Amino acid sequence: MLSLRVGDAVGSCAVEPGEVGEDVVLDCVGEPVRKLLRHPLPAVRIAALDAHLQHLRPHHEHAEAVHLERGDSLRKSLHRSEHVVGLLPPGVRRVLVVGVVNSLLQRLRERGISYVACDRKGGRTEWDEPVITDAEGALADCEAVMASGMVLGSATFQTLLDHARRTGGPLVFFAQTGSGILPHFLGDGVTAVSAEPYPFFWLDGGPSVLYRYSEVAS
Repeated sequence: MLSLRVGDAVGSCAVEPGEVGEDVVLDCVGEPVRKLLRHPLPAVRIAALDAHLQHLRPHHEHAEAVHLERGDSLRKSLHRSEHVVGLLPPGVRRVLVVGVVNSLLQRLRERGISYVACDRKGGRTEWDEPVITDAEGALADCEAVMASGMVLGSATFQTLLDHARRTGGPLVFFAQTGSGILPHFLGDGVTAVSAEPYPFFWLDGGPSVLYRYSEVAS
């Protein structure tokens, strides 16, 4: 995870191991935002924009704060997923989940909502279900989409946004990457965002907070 600070706001972008070297991080230190927004690496641009927008528009002034109880990573992840799934509109029966988080799938299963699991790494879910790698190919078979903020760094984000704008179907994001960016798309394709700024729930066992945005509340 690459994180950059602007004032008291920290913006983040998930990266693969080795994708961003120490030299890149050191080069960002002390640089103005306007320069970082033109950086050749998308991860740096996303983290910088995320921090800049959170600095201008703090989550706590515009969204519902949800406090996660202390506990181990699994307990906190399940608590977080309960609130993320709660952003789906009533009556949704089948969801495309882009960015597989098993605790999120568990909460969907508990609510009797079927899903298609999608992740660029493929593989199998905890319940030995196949994980597809092509999100676009599954859109027509699902009523709603729940996606990780990590798609901001790929063409998948625009694909999901275009589909939601065209069909009016629910598009919900759960975001550590780009938590300050995605709320700006509310009402323009995005219906809800679970925004989780740094420090993230898995960094310690103490209480933490996430922020929920929706079209109605915004």
